[in-house]
Amino acid sequence: MTDPEDLKQRLLAQARAEGFVAAKICRPWDVPQVPDRLRGFLDAGYHGQMCWMAERVNWRENPAALWPEARSVLMLAESYTPDENPMEVVGLPDRAAISVYARGKDYHDLVKKRLKRLARWLIAEAGETTEVKVFVDTAPVPEKALGQAAGLGWQGKHTNLVSRDWGNWAFLGSVFTTIELPADTPEADRCGSCRACLSACPTDAFPAPYQLDARRCISYLTIEHKGPIPEELRDKLGNRIYGCDDCLAACPWNKFAVTASDMRYAAREGTVAPPLAELAQLDDTAFRERFSGSPIKRIGRDRFIRNVLYAIGNSGDAALRPLAANLGNDPDPTVADAAHWALQRLPE
Repeated sequence: MTDPEDLKQRLLAQARAEGFVAAKICRPWDVPQVPDRLRGFLDAGYHGQMCWMAERVNWRENPAALWPEARSVLMLAESYTPDENPMEVVGLPDRAAISVYARGKDYHDLVKKRLKRLARWLIAEAGETTEVKVFVDTAPVPEKALGQAAGLGWQGKHTNLVSRDWGNWAFLGSVFTTIELPADTPEADRCGSCRACLSACPTDAFPAPYQLDARRCISYLTIEHKGPIPEELRDKLGNRIYGCDDCLAACPWNKFAVTASDMRYAAREGTVAPPLAELAQLDDTAFRERFSGSPIKRIGRDRFIRNVLYAIGNSGDAALRPLAANLGNDPDPTVADAAHWALQRLPE
């Protein structure tokens, strides 16, 4: 009979060997705060067009219901700390700001492969009767709440997980298992009186600390939101065309950030401050080729060009007028609308 504590320690060591910056254990039912927070978020309509958040809400608010046979959850964090200050590009109006996490290879693929290797290792060590399931941001799993329950970190005022050991630049993954492993101690909230992340938000997307109105969040608007973005928010996007790092970059706990262990998270060529003029000329084929293997590809060319045009409109650069004018006749009505908006804002 395998000693649970011994198995746990060897599992955590194996997780670190796989490149995870942190790994800890909790129970799937150790998230009593999730139902109230989730219901409040949905009742306020803060999820916007993300209708999938309201679906299968019983699983999303109770991980134990997702797989009743599970007895332990291994929560893991994988660092993607940027090599440079991601806020520098925000001051370059003729260039595009792309969120750090989207500059390299799609994290879903990289993290899931590591999780699967770790799950296979666990089965080999604990016995073939052991059952496992792995998740990384694609199932109704409250990963941040489970991460706090396991002691990886705490959900900061910007609602993302923060750690004393690695800041907040990290992807989360989980391995659910039928094995009962000793649980770790939950992490306490250490934000204190700090409001750096809240103050950094360009669109005031935080109604209160620990609450996010996704309808005003630039990450949501540039990635999840379909159709035209509300006019009162377009100028606040600046040159951010895919995601936003402002609240993450503002967190003072990032002084403990850990260098990414996988070079594939490093920015690919053309993703750090690319010229808006270059991006605005991408047709569907060129867009797919340029962002193959990148999370950016999933929003499609039309939504991407819509975002680029808002950035062009915010640039104040008259040299970009011809590009906006050409896109005014785009077959996609949202792209055409964004082009007309940009033309109205650019000097003659």
